[in-house]
Amino acid sequence: MSVSWWIWALLMLAIAAMLAVDLFLHRDNHVIGFREAAVWSGIWIAAGLLFGVVLWVWQGGDVAGTYYAGYLIEKALSIDNVFVFALIFTSFAVPAAFQHKVLFWGVIGALVFRLVFIFVGAELLETFFWTAYVFGAFLVWTGYKMAFRHGEQTPPERNPVVRLVRRIVPTDPAFHGDRFFTRVDGKRVATLLFVVLIAVEATDLIFAVDSVAAILAITTSTFIVWTANAFAILGLRSLYFCLAGLLRRFVHLHYGLAVLLAFAGLKLILSETPVGKLPIPVTLGVIVVTIAVSIAWSLRSTRGTASDGS
Repeated sequence: MSVSWWIWALLMLAIAAMLAVDLFLHRDNHVIGFREAAVWSGIWIAAGLLFGVVLWVWQGGDVAGTYYAGYLIEKALSIDNVFVFALIFTSFAVPAAFQHKVLFWGVIGALVFRLVFIFVGAELLETFFWTAYVFGAFLVWTGYKMAFRHGEQTPPERNPVVRLVRRIVPTDPAFHGDRFFTRVDGKRVATLLFVVLIAVEATDLIFAVDSVAAILAITTSTFIVWTANAFAILGLRSLYFCLAGLLRRFVHLHYGLAVLLAFAGLKLILSETPVGKLPIPVTLGVIVVTIAVSIAWSLRSTRGTASDGS
């Protein structure tokens, strides 16, 4: 799928405008409640689904179906991001009023990193056929780890990137309002909130490898892969505030995500065999059923459990 530069530019401007509106409305660093988060989640999901309709009219059902498959798999994987973000905020005791700002700038970084990964990954798959086997095996292995070693997580403060930043950048181990940098004894230093931002960015960088590879298993069209990533990520902050109190109920979701990653890996490997690429309706069906079953299984297993832990 070839897309003119001006369409890319128009899309970037539209996303920048939406982010600017979001930043303006949350400039006062207020605590985001469930209702506000639900409204914004609805807006971002509607935008993502509407873009699929635009693709349907512009490029046809196959392209739109490919986009929706990528969007759904990225949206599902983003729920696992929410688990880790909750761990980071709890570990660093980040005040609720500052969490949106961290996630906002974290999303900016995620969009940039994933754009780079997408172009590099797509180019590798198009140029070297054997990279499909490498990416596919990586996704299957990642799926295995998610299913059977999901609880093995490194505390955020022990993240190598965070530790490196603390060594290189003078850091004050305290929050100074919503500032990432401040002055202490006349010296400019990073605040603890900046360290939290680095932890979020480093974590998303790891997730980006999995999610980008999973969507590249569906299509190597950089435009489709990036738009599916972008529209899913744009709603990540609202999704966090919607689900933060319900995460403990999604006890089996990681099994569903593991299946999706393994499925994407096998799909990528099969694309370079006589079997070829699986039909988009089959891909969409597997994604929808897997997500639905894992969520329903989780909710059934935790029935009667209070979301607030009381």
